[in-house]
Amino acid sequence: MKIAIGSDHGGFDMKEAVIAHLKEQGHEVNDVGCYDKKSCDYPPYGRAVAHAVADGTCDKGIVICTTGIGISITANKVPGIRAALCSDTTAAYLTRAHNDANVLAMGGGMIGMNVAIDIVDTFLNTEFSGLEKHKRRIAGIE
Repeated sequence: MKIAIGSDHGGFDMKEAVIAHLKEQGHEVNDVGCYDKKSCDYPPYGRAVAHAVADGTCDKGIVICTTGIGISITANKVPGIRAALCSDTTAAYLTRAHNDANVLAMGGGMIGMNVAIDIVDTFLNTEFSGLEKHKRRIAGIE
């Protein structure tokens, strides 16, 4: 799977750990930045990930800032993106199974690395249920 990933400085350490894990799992990673811990704004990175997913360059996306909130709001501004902020595996599972979310958002200052890796794995390994009620609800979002 090809995965776009981006963060600001607050999510940089988590982004680097997630990238290493994704590569270990055999995924292709498109790192759109940031590339160090120097203070920066999150919108360009959230937008870049969202566009890579929306235009089909990447299959899924992951965005990370300190809380995950601002970068998820940014990603959700791009048509066709359903970015979900997840802080546990249950949320990651349900957002894929019910919402067919295509971008995962996490807070680098909110959750630990081991939890983040478990969330990533759950998000990437859960298929959309395809149930009619969920399709109807997604259509209502779009």
